[in-house]
Formats: sequence, structure tokens, C-alpha cells
Amino acid sequence: MTKSMVKPRNILLTLKKHNANSCTTIKQIYNTRSAYRSSIRGSDTEMQHLMKLFERDQYIRWHKLKDEDVVCDIFWCHPHAVKLVNTYNLVFLIDNTYKTNRYRLPLLDFVGVTPTGMTFSAGFAYLEGEHLNNVVWVLERFRGIFLKRDVLPGVIVTDRDLELMNAVKTVFTECTNLLCSFHINKNVKDKCKSLIGQRNA
Repeated sequence: MTKSMVKPRNILLTLKKHNANSCTTIKQIYNTRSAYRSSIRGSDTEMQHLMKLFERDQYIRWHKLKDEDVVCDIFWCHPHAVKLVNTYNLVFLIDNTYKTNRYRLPLLDFVGVTPTGMTFSAGFAYLEGEHLNNVVWVLERFRGIFLKRDVLPGVIVTDRDLELMNAVKTVFTECTNLLCSFHINKNVKDKCKSLIGQRNA
């Protein structure tokens, strides 16, 4: 079930359904999944295993080293994503997610938009930190998957992450950088709440 991407809680429910007397706990499920993944990885480190998977599935990827043997930044995208990026190159959304992975690293997510409003994953990057040099390096790698100079993004949408906005200006000089409407609406709502609170006081 782990191989089929079934979530741990659903694995537990399935086991209980097939055997009502089962004493399996969710912790045992997590431990078994971890042992299974370790057995697949063998003696390789997680990074070595990841690089082998990238190689096996022919992912486009770049990484930056620190102290000659520590990967600090890594960018990757699926081969099909490269085709989509070069076909639908007008609008891209770039955003960071935080504390959503076991490594506690920012995950930079690149999302493309088709003319029909559908979205697709254009690429991903783990960053050592949100410093300008890290973000510029990743955006340069993203720029590298565009096959022609005349198919670079027309619009890049971000939240108000100043490092990201400055990096976009540096790497995609002719691109328009727009703010995400979700974050604009959220900021307006928060601002209005604080103003209303002051008047009521």
C-alpha cells in the first residue's frame, strides 16, 4: 500500500477492516514504512538515492554544493514539464512553502498556467535559505529550461516576498512581476480589521 501511495491512516483503516482484532497502531505503520523505504535505499544516503531516482527517471536537475560535499540548493523538473514550460510560457506563479517537509527547508514551487486556466508543475527547488543569492541561483536554473530567448515568461506572480521579487527583477528583466491576489486580499482584510478595531476602541 505504501508503494501505491496510500496514506498511513488509510493503511491502518484497511488493516482494521480486514482484521477486526488487529492491534496495529499508526506508529507501527510509520515505523514499517520507514523501514521499507530504508530497505529500498540500501546503503545510500537520502541524497544519493534521490540523485539515482532523478537519473533513472531522466529529470532535469541542478544542485549547488557547499564545502565541496554538501548539497545546499537543488532544482529539478520533469522532462514533460520542460515541454509544457516552453509551450505555455506566458504566466508562472512562484511561491515558497515553509515547514511542510521533514527537512524544514523552504520548498520553492514553480507553477505554469495554460490559456484555458489549467495549471501544471513547472519545477521545484529546495533552498538552504531565502537569501537573494540562493533565489537568484534557482531562478537562473529555471530560466535554463526555456529553450529560446523569445519564450521567456511574460508575467511572474509572487507573494510579497522581497527577496523573491528582487530575484525575479534580476533574472527575468523584461518580465512583469505581479502580486498574488490571494495575498493582496488577505493583507487588505487584515488592514481593515486593524483599522476597524482602532475606531471601535
